Amino acid sequence: MFAERGLSVPLREVADAAGVGIATLYRRFPTREDLITGVFTEKMTIYAESVETALADPDPWHGFCGYLETLCAMQAEDQGFTHVLTLSFPTAKAFEAQRRRAYQNFARLIGKAQESGRLRPDFVAEDLIMLLMANAGVLAATAQTAPNTWRRFLAYMIESFDTAATTDELPAPPSARAMFRAMRQAR
Repeated sequence: MFAERGLSVPLREVADAAGVGIATLYRRFPTREDLITGVFTEKMTIYAESVETALADPDPWHGFCGYLETLCAMQAEDQGFTHVLTLSFPTAKAFEAQRRRAYQNFARLIGKAQESGRLRPDFVAEDLIMLLMANAGVLAATAQTAPNTWRRFLAYMIESFDTAATTDELPAPPSARAMFRAMRQAR
């Protein structure tokens, strides 16, 4: 249900679809956050492993672009995961550890892609969060009528990240703390 309708599905409907009573659902998952992180643990692991695959690519730019495509495709396939990627779950320690692992490896991937000369030098990890938030908006607006629009959006974004397209200096990026606050407010 989260994949089809997003994270705001009423828990009563989730319980009914699972064939259990609402009390059973709450015994197993005392909070909505517990349910969401339980449902998306496997996808969060795939998310974290996909950056490791990108790091192993002998061409850092190719790995970087492939990673972005993997994440945006994951968002396109699962409306709930679209939101999970742009939210934080501070009480779900293992879940957030996977996110941190992915984030730290993504920072390494950025460094490798920049060292290769292809990724613009002012790209920062917080730019990924902005990309995912923007892609979530594109997906929400076009999912029913033009479901592959995200691919064009991503292609534009990748082109803008390439040093060959760099023409002007960008405004300063938001701080990691500001983006974390934005993710928490989105909840």
